[in-house]
Amino acid sequence: MSSKAEKVNPTVYIVFLSLVLDLLAFTLILPLLPSLLDHYKHNDSIGLYSWLSGKIQFFQELVGAPEHYNSVLFGGFMGSMFSFLQFVASPIVGGVSDVIGRKPVMITCLVGIASSYVMWALSSNFALFILARFIGGISKGNVSLSMAIIADVSTVHTKGRGMALVGIAFSLGFIIGPLIGAGFAIWAKTKTGNWFVVPAIFAIFLATADLLFFTLYFKETLPKEKRSKIGIWKSLDNAKALINIKELFRFSTVTNIKPDDVKKLRVIGLVYFVYLFIYSGLEFTLTFLTHHVFHYNSMQQGWMFFVIGITMALMQGGYVRRIKPEKTKQTAVLGLWLIIPSFICVGIANNIYVLYLGLLIFAISTAMVVPSMTVLASNFGSEQQKGTVMGIFRSLGALARAVGPIFASIAFWSVGSTLTYLTGSVLLLWPVLTLKRNF
Repeated sequence: MSSKAEKVNPTVYIVFLSLVLDLLAFTLILPLLPSLLDHYKHNDSIGLYSWLSGKIQFFQELVGAPEHYNSVLFGGFMGSMFSFLQFVASPIVGGVSDVIGRKPVMITCLVGIASSYVMWALSSNFALFILARFIGGISKGNVSLSMAIIADVSTVHTKGRGMALVGIAFSLGFIIGPLIGAGFAIWAKTKTGNWFVVPAIFAIFLATADLLFFTLYFKETLPKEKRSKIGIWKSLDNAKALINIKELFRFSTVTNIKPDDVKKLRVIGLVYFVYLFIYSGLEFTLTFLTHHVFHYNSMQQGWMFFVIGITMALMQGGYVRRIKPEKTKQTAVLGLWLIIPSFICVGIANNIYVLYLGLLIFAISTAMVVPSMTVLASNFGSEQQKGTVMGIFRSLGALARAVGPIFASIAFWSVGSTLTYLTGSVLLLWPVLTLKRNF
């Protein structure tokens, strides 16, 4: 059967719709985060925000950072915490699902995600808000599990289209979610002092709908005869090994694989990590840049994410999903080249035209790199270890996102956005040159 005749398995579309609901809920908060931190600065009933501000006052005076940039620093710490928890959860989710199946593990993740939005709605102080983000981060293994499910039901020729749908789900989330979140927040400000509660309630609604939809319509993709035979406790031991950063980069728990394939997998993992480490710094601090430098309100930030998301969706729906398997590496390399000028444009932007040029290139690059690198990684490992491979890959991404935002936020806080982004553009030469040379 030719690649043109092969159709994407219907299960992929169930996963796609589940991710759309999940990511709509997840992105509601994006344009609200700078304003939320400003809110807790003035309305924190237990004083945690003020206490933290006092702890960094010496360093703030040492580097000459403006006091209103403290929210950038606190936001960076929370973003890093969220992703660090993903880093811990992803290998556990992937490994356990290889043993007991995808569906029960996914349902557990979705319950945790819905619970985190309940905590957000109740967060009358900064400590409760941090707890909500903690619960959300530890439950966010559903994305790596979705990729494992797609790998379960895809062939070599349909895998790229399936992974592109994951990218499209992310794009749709960025297109619609921030606008909805900003719109609800603006409307709620005229009705109640707790303006963020309405977006939080809508996030609860979306997460609950996702849980019900997945439970009713998803059919297990890893039958018992194809599951790992090592047992649940051995799987958890393997997951603990994956939190060992050295072993994580070595893909040490992926067994029965050719030495040459292991080397290629390690190169892909390292390139992906370095790329996301730098990339996530700009991604996370972007809302703070527009909030503090361009004085954007939540709705303006929502429209900014709309532009990024619609660009990614058009790229992934019209181009990336049609890329032939043999062109996957070439696409990843091109995307890695494009991210460099995007950082330069955002770094030197003194008006919205240069800013949006940088963001346009940023979105095009993202649409190409993430699905392509994911497809490259998913080609390795046996059927019984697809969940483990994708869990490791997702963990590397989560680890990068755990350290990237805090490094970028500290740099933004201490030396400003321009030097931070221009330095990132130089460092981004390493991933693209390494992938070209070694894979």
